[in-house]
Amino acid sequence: MNKNVKTKAKQWRAWLVRWGIPAVLLLAVILFTIRLNQVEKVELVSREGQTFEKGVVTKVLENNIQEDGTRVGEQRVVVRMTTGVRKGQELETTSSAGYLFGAACEPGMHVIVMQSVAGDSTITSVYAQDREVVIYLFGGLYLLALVLIGGRKGVKGALGLAFTFFAFLFIDLPLVYRGYSPFAVAVILCAVTTLVTMYLIGGPTRKTVCATIGTTAGVMMAGIAARLFGMAAGLSGWNVSNIESLLDLWYTCDIQVGELLFSGLLISSLGAVMDVAMSVSSSMDEVVRQNGGISRRELFRAGLRVGRDMMGTDSNTLILAFVGGSMSSLLLDYAYDLPYQQVINSNNIGIAIMQGIGGSFGVVLCVPITVLIASFLLPGHAAGNGK
Repeated sequence: MNKNVKTKAKQWRAWLVRWGIPAVLLLAVILFTIRLNQVEKVELVSREGQTFEKGVVTKVLENNIQEDGTRVGEQRVVVRMTTGVRKGQELETTSSAGYLFGAACEPGMHVIVMQSVAGDSTITSVYAQDREVVIYLFGGLYLLALVLIGGRKGVKGALGLAFTFFAFLFIDLPLVYRGYSPFAVAVILCAVTTLVTMYLIGGPTRKTVCATIGTTAGVMMAGIAARLFGMAAGLSGWNVSNIESLLDLWYTCDIQVGELLFSGLLISSLGAVMDVAMSVSSSMDEVVRQNGGISRRELFRAGLRVGRDMMGTDSNTLILAFVGGSMSSLLLDYAYDLPYQQVINSNNIGIAIMQGIGGSFGVVLCVPITVLIASFLLPGHAAGNGK
């Protein structure tokens, strides 16, 4: 009887640690997020009476396509509104030939209409093609593939991805808007989202602790490296291309604009650093499971061998990601045959290099930190225990 009671008590404690405490913490985060998003924003642009509504193109009254296939000027089209105060009505409107706004309208195309209504007067223009369904569809297909291929791990990975997305959208942005340091907020949220993701995948184990600490340390190393690079090269968050728009936020909302560049670097490097830390921790944990008598020195060396194999590929991932983001600028520089000294010393190229090198520093330094932590935490527990 006593044995059954002890077994049930042990199961209850295990359930409490695995799901009870996280559920309470999740509820606290939800309540905090709801309270945090109750903020009155300073009106930067007056949008009184202006809305963005959905509609379907029914007719093209005047096209703007030229013989060579290019578009010049505007299209005149008829759109049947499907949302808003003019829902069900057919409105004649225009669609710009610009690449940033407007759409190449055809009958049956779903579009977003920028609409201003004042009494019986309505001013409209086609803002863009309606992409909402496509975005949700491909997002859903990705999650479906993740679940079908990954099984239970895929489900947990999807939950971690959802938490990370909503954390940065509904916690990071409001905190930064309220004037908190973007860099400090990014560090804290990177640590929290890493802990949640690792916990969902690995559970309350030493492996999870090692991966979480290693990821947080690696991301901080990436930020520190980028800051040192920026100080030495005279680059900061004030050198970005959209600084004019950001200055409005600085003047009106007291947002710490100068740190946005470095906080963005932390978030960008989080995925690669997390991947390295979890892979190294998982490999070392498996070594301990198979050989419970391994010494810390031998385990440290084994972890380094695994980490070294990952450094090159994951560093390439980050550098190529930032290079890919600068591809348009690089192609323009190449096409205009700009002098090397002009290109290498430009702000945009310097920032891209700083981001790539800073993120790669995080990946590289994450390895020895994670290996060192794991070599102390993982040995000493029974092989196969996994705690």
